[in-house]
Amino acid sequence: MRSNVALKAIIAVVCGVSLLSCNKSDNYKNTSRATGWDINSKDGGFQYNTDYKEQDAAPGLVFVEGGTYTMGRVQDDPMHDWNNTPTQQHVQSFYMDETEVTNKMYLEYLDWLKNVFPPSEENYRNIYTGALPDTLVWRNRLGYNETMVTNYLRHPAYAEYPVVGVSWIQAVEFSKWRTDRVNEAQLEDEGYLAENAKYNSEASATFNTETYINSPTKAYGGNTELLDGKEVQDRLDNTDENGNPIKKVYPGRESGIIYPEYRLPTEAEWEYAALGLVGIRSYNIYRGRKKYPWDGQYTRNGDAKKMGDQLANFKQGDGDYGGIAGWSDDGADITAEVKSYEPNDFGLYDMAGNVSEWVADVYRPIVDDEFNDFNYYRGNVYTKHAINDDGTVKVVVIEDIVYDTLSNGQLVARNLPGEIAQVPVTKEDTYMRTNFTESDQRDFRDGDKSSSRYYQPFQEIDDSSKRMYNSPTYNNYTYNDSTSTLEERGYDKERRTSLISNEVRVYKGGSWKDRAYWLDPAQRRFFPQDMATDYIGFRNAMSRVGSKSLNKNKTARNN
Repeated sequence: MRSNVALKAIIAVVCGVSLLSCNKSDNYKNTSRATGWDINSKDGGFQYNTDYKEQDAAPGLVFVEGGTYTMGRVQDDPMHDWNNTPTQQHVQSFYMDETEVTNKMYLEYLDWLKNVFPPSEENYRNIYTGALPDTLVWRNRLGYNETMVTNYLRHPAYAEYPVVGVSWIQAVEFSKWRTDRVNEAQLEDEGYLAENAKYNSEASATFNTETYINSPTKAYGGNTELLDGKEVQDRLDNTDENGNPIKKVYPGRESGIIYPEYRLPTEAEWEYAALGLVGIRSYNIYRGRKKYPWDGQYTRNGDAKKMGDQLANFKQGDGDYGGIAGWSDDGADITAEVKSYEPNDFGLYDMAGNVSEWVADVYRPIVDDEFNDFNYYRGNVYTKHAINDDGTVKVVVIEDIVYDTLSNGQLVARNLPGEIAQVPVTKEDTYMRTNFTESDQRDFRDGDKSSSRYYQPFQEIDDSSKRMYNSPTYNNYTYNDSTSTLEERGYDKERRTSLISNEVRVYKGGSWKDRAYWLDPAQRRFFPQDMATDYIGFRNAMSRVGSKSLNKNKTARNN
């Protein structure tokens, strides 16, 4: 009897201490260490999400913990190609699409554009047509592929196949659209937007993440019926004694609710993710080197149950796109349905074979690791929000839509209604800065005047023949007739010495059309950013904010 009483007393003391420590902890994180003021007080003051744990994976993404690796070719270099000389790089943690973007995912994008910007209206026609994949990429002068031309994008038989015929520019625009739709649904789920607000977009009233963060009342064209969610005040208890709302709440980045943007992965991120080196880590070193996203030196499975099966979809030889029918066939002659093969050690599918993939980088033969070996990326073009005379951000309206004319004559919308207009950074913005000096940094240390043999510090060089990369140029705005000659299109007739320019982008990974040589994640090729093929697709990435590792890994490490 006495032992039971003692036990109950001990339990009561432990529970009391636990509750007291919990209360102290809650009070501590809700009290400012700077001023001693209460944080998140109902009476006012500083409001901040003090309960934030860590970033969750956004729809479609898996976590890739960053680290150090050797970027570039480390095996099978018979040509000694200087194009991808090995360099050591460090990549921050990020998230990446589990699979390539599929036809069904891209069709959802097209459906949204068609509903919000009807192509039947002259003002919007080029928005929709500019986003359409080029299905004619399947045609071959000595091959019959009309079935893919008419069916590959839209037929449900190909719903879970990777989308192709998409240019780098179109992939970037899809990424922007996806960011806005995911954050729109997130805010609606949290009660900050009216129920089903995401289904009520119009050309003059769309949701944009940056607009909502910087000027929330201008989102949806200022439609307060969609902005003022019914549950906001009740959930935050921002009501007076009569239950009337006393404050409108528009969460910003400090809320932790809004995801960072979807984007194309950088070349360094893509290669790191494709290698999946975490699978051969032993203590603090890698056990050897990987030739492919899977372990081993061969393209066929060595496991007893799947012995001889191909581990990726690629061209096995002349006239052999899948093997003979039956056992050991790779299961595809063109692209294959996503997840047809095993994922790598990061849980990513088809990082070799199926389709090659666009990455964010502008192509240059050499990765300049001497200047930077952390989150390496070439392609930065810094901009800032355009500001109105009254100090508010300038939101694009229908009359402000700008179309870019591509080298093939296609029109693509540079901005859409509801977005914040962007302008280049100025010399005043970069004055006395040591980290960057101008808006466009694509040529930095490779092709700019200061790195050219023709550089003269007090004289401008306007002679195009002295460009470091003498690629073809077109006068896009005079190209209206497909029957016109090259000269009539404004083609630069001077002798060409290179295809490299600031408008060519890197694509990575082998495709269904490539030999096994190109399955090595280190391989790199380039293609004009405004052109498309039947073998290049893409997937999205998202930066990780906060800790390098997931919390469960931290706990394991501390224990």
